[in-house]
Amino acid sequence: MSEKERELIARHESGHAVVGWFLEHADPLLKVTIVPRGGGALGFAQYLPKEVQLYNQDQLTDMMCMTLGGRAAEEVFYNRVSTGAADDLNKVTKLAYSQISIYGMNDSIGNLSFPPNENQEGLQAYKPYSEKMAEDIDKEAIKLVKEAYERTLNLIREKRDLVKALSDELLAKETVGHEDIVAILGERPFQTDAYRQFLSNTKDFCGLNLAR
Repeated sequence: MSEKERELIARHESGHAVVGWFLEHADPLLKVTIVPRGGGALGFAQYLPKEVQLYNQDQLTDMMCMTLGGRAAEEVFYNRVSTGAADDLNKVTKLAYSQISIYGMNDSIGNLSFPPNENQEGLQAYKPYSEKMAEDIDKEAIKLVKEAYERTLNLIREKRDLVKALSDELLAKETVGHEDIVAILGERPFQTDAYRQFLSNTKDFCGLNLAR
């Protein structure tokens, strides 16, 4: 892997990390790395496990933005994008269509649900609606993703210095843990009960180690 590729991956992963750090409903980040792993992933981030089973529209939107953070960072830093966001775009597409055609979270389409038919292969769906409705669903999905991406781009531009600082740390260490993330990005502005418990457990663990 060339140094340019390593830098791009570091910027990409830092984009995810920074966007998630400053969005209320994104999962708290614990670790980020640019060490390649199985499945073709060139880097990845570890987040605190989800503590909810039900999601509202704000939560799903923040999840979309965090997922788009890597692509947005590439555009902001290089004014072009790579194939590295393919899996991210797949996830975002599913989140967008799910909100509109499954969860009834779109004012234009309304409280209708057309879940995929699990008895069929691929993403074929039960479609008791017209071609016009299909076109409307497509338009609303495109609009939703576009709005989420614009929001993500604005956040990356606002936090550009932090994205660079975190990616520089990644280039130096390859893996950055929670303590270093806090040192670079500052305390996370939004803290869930699970995150506060994680911080408490971490402090207790550190205290035990220091006492030995």
